[in-house]
Amino acid sequence: MDASYRRGGGGGGGGGSAPRSVEEIFKDFRARRSAILRALTHDVEDFYAQCDPEKENLCLYGYANEAWEVALPAEEVPTELPEPALGINFARDGVNRRDWLALVAVHSDSWLVSVAFYYAARLNRNDRKRLFGMMNDLATVYEVVSGSRQSKERDRSGMDNSSSRNKMSSKHTSEVARVENNVREADEGYDEDDGDHAETLCGTCGGIYSADEFWIGCDICERWYHGKCVKITPVKAESIKQYKCPNCSTNKRPRQ
Repeated sequence: MDASYRRGGGGGGGGGSAPRSVEEIFKDFRARRSAILRALTHDVEDFYAQCDPEKENLCLYGYANEAWEVALPAEEVPTELPEPALGINFARDGVNRRDWLALVAVHSDSWLVSVAFYYAARLNRNDRKRLFGMMNDLATVYEVVSGSRQSKERDRSGMDNSSSRNKMSSKHTSEVARVENNVREADEGYDEDDGDHAETLCGTCGGIYSADEFWIGCDICERWYHGKCVKITPVKAESIKQYKCPNCSTNKRPRQ
């Protein structure tokens, strides 16, 4: 990969130019986030192997084309973009693997925000606020990697344990409706209990729950998904007796 492309990340507004609008910067942020998430979840074995403690200081880069790379930091000073945490490979064998991945995730979140606000520095106050709101609606890399979102989902499902374990086909849409009603109530009293639902995230894209969209829960792993992410419509859900998400359908348990 060309060094200038790697360091600059290929921009985010198309054609290699730096993203300028709120939408372009958010698109760049989301693509880089997806790349980092892939490295720390789906491609974690490959990522772990590349972070050899015997090598020099290494960084984890996420790019605007949703590719990731473990590489040496940029040599130029100042750099074209903020740089990720340096030397993530040195601590790999010194701590528990899960703790190490969570640490890398935290630093990656910090880097993603710094890159986004490097571009956003030229925006006005209101646009920066809107951009941060859009970014904040997504789960952090740390929340996904550490499993905090799963624990929140388990807590939520535990409050209605009997119904979640005994779902019939007719309950799929009604269950989603129940959650939507709860979320609407939470929105009305945000300061009190919005956190009870703010951590409900799509098991496919990591997007935060929205009452305006159709969601469906997996009867096997009990995770929730955007209907559009798993290609299930409300009508189709009515005819499903037991829904299995793509991971469970292929007998691949989600990473914990």
